[in-house]
Order: sequence, then structure tokens, then C-alpha cells
Amino acid sequence: MGTVVSIHVRGPRSEGAPVASLVGECLADLQWVDEVFSPYRPGSAVSRLRRGDLTVRQAAAIRPEIAEVIDLCQEATRRTGGAFSWLLPDDRGRLLIDPTGLVKGWAIARCVERLETLRGHAYCVNVGGDVAVGGVDGGVDGDRPWQIGLQDPRDPGRVAEVVAIRQGGVATSGTTARGAHLIDPSTGAWPARRGSVSVIGPSILWADVWATALFVGAPALADAALAQDAWEVIRL
Repeated sequence: MGTVVSIHVRGPRSEGAPVASLVGECLADLQWVDEVFSPYRPGSAVSRLRRGDLTVRQAAAIRPEIAEVIDLCQEATRRTGGAFSWLLPDDRGRLLIDPTGLVKGWAIARCVERLETLRGHAYCVNVGGDVAVGGVDGGVDGDRPWQIGLQDPRDPGRVAEVVAIRQGGVATSGTTARGAHLIDPSTGAWPARRGSVSVIGPSILWADVWATALFVGAPALADAALAQDAWEVIRL
């Protein structure tokens, strides 16, 4: 979906063929997710749904993952009190399916499932600035945490804060990289808001959802996110 992907694996045999094969599977799966869910690809299932070429039932029959993502999007809307939306208006006011606010975190989580099968290795998956880490390095570094830099939204060339994390996800939403692309579902307009919101927690999928919801939604929403064990919100 027009973003950059990197996968790092740390461990005593990280350059071996088994690790390379698994990383290759992750990259191929990310490419598949893009081909199915990107609204920017005319031939994707999501684009066909938006045009009316397919119904949701027909799309789910072809790709069961579509039904899974739609169910998760509906759950995300419920959990965030409507601050997260997967039905967004086009320039003619029509509500169109747009699961991209959840799909990136979901796709990273699919990579994590694969990488968790590694033994004696730690991993870091970065997709467009949303990061998931885990595993245990069997080398001399042991359980050393990953250092995740948060970009300063006022000075994109500067790291504003560093998060040390061994297991879980870090997701950030804002307008620094892509401009005004996030819509507040309560108004149907882009929020007149600067800065960024980062969410750190055990699930990259839900960190991604909450980062989007907290950027466009009311500040009180943070209470709902922080009420979950082991979650943290950083506003810059």
C-alpha cells in the first residue's frame, strides 16, 4: 500500500537458510495482503467491493480472510465507541469499505505468527513505522530489548522519544508522513489536529486500531485504551 517494510532477525543463526525462508514467506504474505486489501489497486478484492463488482458474501467465499478482516473492523468500531471506522465517505458522500486502518496491523500480526516459530531468535517487523517485536535472542545479547524510535511530528528528521520493548507492538498515527488522510467518523471530516499518537501494547493489531482512534477521537478515549493491562499511549 505504498509503504516500506523491513524485517530484522537477531540470533546466532539468523543468517541461515531457515530464517531466510521464513522471512521470505512473511514478505510474500505482505504482498498478498496488499493485492487483496489495497483500495489503491483496481483489481483488489476491496476495490471490487467498493465498485459493487462483488458482494461481501461473494468476496468472503473467494477469500475467507476478507470476512475475518470485516469482523475485526466491526469489533474495532465497537471497542473504540465509533472512533475507528472502516466505512468512509468518498468525494460524493458514499460510504465505501476501507479496512486499511486495521489491515496493516493485521498483516504484521500474520508475520509475527510465522516468526514466533523461530527458536533462539528475536525479531522486529516494521511496516510503515508500525512495529512488532518478539522472540528471545539465543546469543550473547540474551533478552536485550529492541529500541524503537518515535518520529518527532514537528521535525521528521528527529527522534522525539525511544521506546524499549521486548514483546508486543508500537503503532503511530498522525499526519506527518501522509498529510491529512485520517477522517473523524463523527464529523466525516479530517481532524484539524497536529502531532501524533503512539500506542504500545501486547498486540500490534489493536495498537494500530487504537492509534488511529485516539488521533481522530476525543481525548477521553485514552482512558479506554489505558484501561487495558500493559498498554501505554504517547502523544507528541
